[in-house]
Amino acid sequence: MSNDVKPNNHAKPRGKLDRLFRPIRRNRLFLLVYLWLALAVPELVLHCQTSLNWGTLMSPGLLLGPLFALVPALAVFFLCTVLPDPKANGAVSLVYSVICLVLCGAQLVYYRVFGTFFSIRSMVSGTAALQFTHTIFAALKACLPGLMLMALPLLVRLTMGRLLFSFRPVKSWQSHALTLAACALLQIGLVLILPVFGGRGDTTVYGLYHHSSDSYLSVNKLGLFTAFRLDAQRFLMGEEISGSIVLESQPTEPPAQTQPPATVPEETEPQVTETTAPTEPPLNVLELDFNALAEQEDNAAVAEVHQYFASRTPSRQNEKTGLFEGCNLIMITAEGFSHLAVDPVRTPTLYRLMNEGFRFSEYYVPDWGVSTTDGEYAHLTGTIPKSGEWSFSASVGNLMPLTMVQQLIGRGYSAYAYHGHTYDYYDRNEYLENLGFEYKGYGQNLPVTWQWPESDVEVVDLSTGDYVNDTPFVTYYMTISGHREYNFNGNMMCYKNREAVREEPYSEHVRAYLACQLELEYSLQLLLERLEAAGVLENTVIVLTADHYPNGLTPEELGELLGHTPERNFEIFRNGCIIWKQGMEPEVVEAPASHLDILPTLSNLFGLEFDSRLYMGRDVFSDAAPLVMFRNRSWITDKAMYNADTGRLTERTEESVDDDYVNRIKNEVNNRFTVSARILDQDYWRKLFG
Repeated sequence: MSNDVKPNNHAKPRGKLDRLFRPIRRNRLFLLVYLWLALAVPELVLHCQTSLNWGTLMSPGLLLGPLFALVPALAVFFLCTVLPDPKANGAVSLVYSVICLVLCGAQLVYYRVFGTFFSIRSMVSGTAALQFTHTIFAALKACLPGLMLMALPLLVRLTMGRLLFSFRPVKSWQSHALTLAACALLQIGLVLILPVFGGRGDTTVYGLYHHSSDSYLSVNKLGLFTAFRLDAQRFLMGEEISGSIVLESQPTEPPAQTQPPATVPEETEPQVTETTAPTEPPLNVLELDFNALAEQEDNAAVAEVHQYFASRTPSRQNEKTGLFEGCNLIMITAEGFSHLAVDPVRTPTLYRLMNEGFRFSEYYVPDWGVSTTDGEYAHLTGTIPKSGEWSFSASVGNLMPLTMVQQLIGRGYSAYAYHGHTYDYYDRNEYLENLGFEYKGYGQNLPVTWQWPESDVEVVDLSTGDYVNDTPFVTYYMTISGHREYNFNGNMMCYKNREAVREEPYSEHVRAYLACQLELEYSLQLLLERLEAAGVLENTVIVLTADHYPNGLTPEELGELLGHTPERNFEIFRNGCIIWKQGMEPEVVEAPASHLDILPTLSNLFGLEFDSRLYMGRDVFSDAAPLVMFRNRSWITDKAMYNADTGRLTERTEESVDDDYVNRIKNEVNNRFTVSARILDQDYWRKLFG
């Protein structure tokens, strides 16, 4: 019989280190502290790395994230002491540590790529980002310091776990009962104190916990663990929580302006005169009885949307109504575009279109979360993308009658859409075809050269023949040439146009950005040439907006073009917009506007029958008050700017605004987010028009 003894890998550590750490190992509280830190440390790193400013850094999530992390720590501590096998107990702690690191690390990298946090619903769709391996690697490189900090607890577990922690089972049922009771009481206590952090509104921690599914705000204010747990719970139970709607009594129609009746002087002969009361322009409304629809609706969420639209004041037609009636329309969502890239010498076509049409002096393209597709969604649908959702993908199968393409198809227009990258990326083929476009992309009837990124000049060259002789037409381009990363090594459009920017006085990344935006300039030059050759340029309207700001540049790099580092809550999202028709009279639009305003503005310019109450933006030429909204619920009006992260209000005129005004705008902003989410979730337009 052999005397060899197999080593016991799970035996107690021996020697001096064993004697040194034995008191720590015997104290089970050190294991609990470790399990808490395994989640709290990645939570804190994630919070700090994704905070845009001091306001988001000092949000409630800085405190609530680590506090809520104690709840799963206690639950896992119970498992690590109740199982009879020490190996199983140790394995539970290790798996838990890995899950904490992977979840927080993945969210950090995802945020770096998309500017938001992924939800359960977006996890499957989010795998599409794997096509952009260069973007993923760049994000991993940028996030490496944060990922290393997140990994510290796991590193301790792997290197010193046997010395520091004992995984022998605890046989005292009283100890287990105390652990479970502490876990439950802590969870209940934390939920009860949530109103202390700002009250019970939808965007407070209380509202986000109970009434909303906004993943971006939830992670920032509640911490990742709680936000993700709530998201998983709602997903598994099939709950669609989009917030609440606060209705205010508002007239559904502005009162008519009438002249007081003329008085007849006594003891004089009455004189017969013809007087014509001044008439106001017609309202932009459809024959919709929202109050009756609300009374007939069994679905409470849909009934509330009916009531909301009934409470809104419609805008009127104006001197711009029908200005472009009967014209062809080309809509462009330009990848990573910024007005800062426009120059009269370097980009003469862009400069011409921006200055010879409607020029927006204060135009914003908010970053809604899911990068390009959310920018498209806001541009084409006039509604706010739902947080944590790939909104355009989720809209497939929904009725979309308010879009320009659907409205113009109803007037006999042909409809075409093009994108130079993979045709089904973001499910773009499905949602554009759902809107009514005949769609072509790489891999689907558009044989552009395969490179990264593809050339929009090629896209225009291959596409114009489809529609220039099929008038009237509505055509849509989602460009690709302006995509990040901005460098001269891996970005072919930057490399292609590198000589044109060689002498520009900027850093390499900024010059590379300007180089790839030149491809947009050249594609527009070719587009105008093709339209003119076909004899349709004079009757074609071109509309261009960005999908998002150039998020491949740092704020400091953007500052090279701007002249100073942009402020992170408002200024970084400021951009340019083109609404142009050859020969039109140039005009400046001074009121603040965003890409949510494009759809109602075009509906009015094209003389379409539409209901101005149904859009989250406004016709910029109407009497409706301007309102620009941002993902974190900040807002801009003609009177004030409100930073939701810091709670700071900045008045924009000499007229002071009171608390009633601020609260009314806050409620309206929250209402529009909630209503937009319900329009998507409930297929609301089908219920309204179906």
